[in-house]
Amino acid sequence: QVQLVESGGGLVQAGGSLTLSCASSGLTFSDYTMGWFRQAPGKEREFVGAITWTGSSTYYADSVKGRFTISRDNAKNTVNLQMTSLTSDDTAIYYCAAPGDVLTFTIGTSQYRYWGQGTQVTVSS
Repeated sequence: QVQLVESGGGLVQAGGSLTLSCASSGLTFSDYTMGWFRQAPGKEREFVGAITWTGSSTYYADSVKGRFTISRDNAKNTVNLQMTSLTSDDTAIYYCAAPGDVLTFTIGTSQYRYWGQGTQVTVSS
C-alpha cells in the first residue's frame, strides 16, 4: 500500500520561509517523479513543481519559480519543498504526489495517482 505523508506545514509571516517534507512508503521511490501541488480555498488544485526520479531535473509553476525549490533523497524516500519569500497567495493545502507510471516525468494533475493527505500552509500578511 502506497503512503505519502506530508509534514512541515504551519503559520508563517509574509516574506518568511517554510520547508515541507513528504515521506513515502510502499513504492520504489527512486523510480517515481514526485510532484507538489496545492489547493487554496475555493480554488482548483494546482501544480507547484516536480522533480524527476533521479533528482536531476525540476520544473516549477511560474507562480513559484525562483522562490520554491524541490529536492529529494532517494536513500530516505523523502522529497522536500523549500519555500521562500512567501506571500498570502501561497496560503493553501500542499500535497505531494506520485504519478501512476514509473520513470515518467509529468506535470499533469490527472497523471498523478498517489496522493498524500496534505499539509496546511498559512501565510499571514
